[in-house]
Amino acid sequence: MRWPKTASKKTLPQAVEDAKYLYKTVELWSCDEHRVGLIPRLKRSWAPKGQRPIVKVQSQYEWLYLFAFVQPQTGETVWYILPECNTDAFQVVLDSFAKARATSDDHHVLLVLDQAPWHMSKNLTLPLGLEPIPLPPYSPELQPAEHLWELSDETLVNHSFQNLDQLQKSLDEQCVRLIHQPQRIKNLCLFHWWPLV
Repeated sequence: MRWPKTASKKTLPQAVEDAKYLYKTVELWSCDEHRVGLIPRLKRSWAPKGQRPIVKVQSQYEWLYLFAFVQPQTGETVWYILPECNTDAFQVVLDSFAKARATSDDHHVLLVLDQAPWHMSKNLTLPLGLEPIPLPPYSPELQPAEHLWELSDETLVNHSFQNLDQLQKSLDEQCVRLIHQPQRIKNLCLFHWWPLV
């Protein structure tokens, strides 16, 4: 089967139809990653009239990477937090995701992702039953997983963390909350043109 070189509003539905013809079961997921660190994310916040909100700010350049998989049709999500983002880290995430979804010869997962170097690396070994469909370059508006970051960052906004352990604990708790809110995820990530499987 020839997969499209890039996913678009026109080519993605055809790729899904082709996969349905070839495999017993097909799922369509989207994947992206997001860097979060100890430098606070500042946003406007409410404060009583006449008072200014106070937010602690510290410049610590330490980071964690949040990998997210979303199935826009159902709102189901799978989250991973890793200390780095490269081909080796992405390989670990892909292997774990494929195992969790029980991909096989008959059960395929089509995975829409951007063209980050670690997504397209020749050193990456795709698990059986996992088929990547890259998005065109510079097109984050086509990526449903891109919309998850506003939800994952909710507990981080205007909050200062002393170390990465505190940050990870907050992210863990938020990701667990989001796993139990599929309708909220679906409302945010299911684009009108996204093919239904």
